[in-house]
Amino acid sequence: MMDEKYISTLHPLVDYAAGVFLLIIAILSIVGNLAVLATAVKCSSHLKSPDLLSINLAVADLGMAVSMYPLAIASAWNHAWIWGQSSCLYYALMGFFFGVASMMTLTAMAVIRYLVTSTITANPSTIKKKVIYIVITCIWLYALLWAIFPLVGWGHYGPEPFGISCTIAWAEFHNSTNGFSFIVSMFALCTLAPAATIVTCYTKITWKLHKAYKEIQSYDRIPNTAKVERRLTLMAILVSAGFLVSWTPYAIVSFWSIFHSSESIPPMVSLLPCLFAKSSTAFNPIIYYTFSKMFRLKVKQLKCCCGSRIYLSQPKNSAENPEVSVIWAARDNIQVSSAVISNKGQSSLTMMQ
Repeated sequence: MMDEKYISTLHPLVDYAAGVFLLIIAILSIVGNLAVLATAVKCSSHLKSPDLLSINLAVADLGMAVSMYPLAIASAWNHAWIWGQSSCLYYALMGFFFGVASMMTLTAMAVIRYLVTSTITANPSTIKKKVIYIVITCIWLYALLWAIFPLVGWGHYGPEPFGISCTIAWAEFHNSTNGFSFIVSMFALCTLAPAATIVTCYTKITWKLHKAYKEIQSYDRIPNTAKVERRLTLMAILVSAGFLVSWTPYAIVSFWSIFHSSESIPPMVSLLPCLFAKSSTAFNPIIYYTFSKMFRLKVKQLKCCCGSRIYLSQPKNSAENPEVSVIWAARDNIQVSSAVISNKGQSSLTMMQ
């Protein structure tokens, strides 16, 4: 007989709605991130080093959607976690593993873009792919390390308070010094520090773009300057806001549950932040498609033959369509060379048009 703690504490209609929401998020995540990966594969010769981080983020988001969401959807529609304790452990581990990998990838993107915009000579091409591969390897090893800690006794995995998914067992750390040290360390090194780094980097990038465009806006060589500035600024804000909106509510509720009984938190209050956090896997392809004309073009060139083969036309290089970076996301291409200022508008912008 299933343990009582695995039974949903939500109304059946709420469970059903949560399952529908997760199904929609799963479809958007899988289709969107597969489109990103397909575009990257077919245009691999045009990839620049920072694009590898976007690919890594797509892999992490896709991994979370494929390995976790079907289990949660089925459980929501059955009004209980139906997969047993071992699968609960697997689900929580996968969520923590891919979640940390995504956060650290976003952090690496922000730092690299900040470094690129902070020097006169730096541009995405000067960053060696070997360096990015090392960064990506460190990201996955870091995520794996934190995911393993609860398995070896530092921290615990368990069901969510609402009973249809699993995560770190926050409520079990009330009287545990060992568990409390894990939570504090995890919040500091996997949530607060990455969030602060991302916000700081993109704030400085936005300010630098603002100052650069202020100086060059009088030059006729750069068309639609105001429009470009607004787009870049908006994308920088969305990158930071998307991360914070997705994960901050969940982090707050989880941290609150450490100091208070789980009964003090209504099941709906614990459910909604969890759903918001899971929706983050669908954000990135939507941002790419909304703000990148080039990415939209490549996605529209994807053709499915008999539902199995994907074809993508390679971009043509010409004076009107120079070779550009393939993943045209805000977090990868927010760059304006400082040489623009020093050369009085003679240098070009590396950015999404």
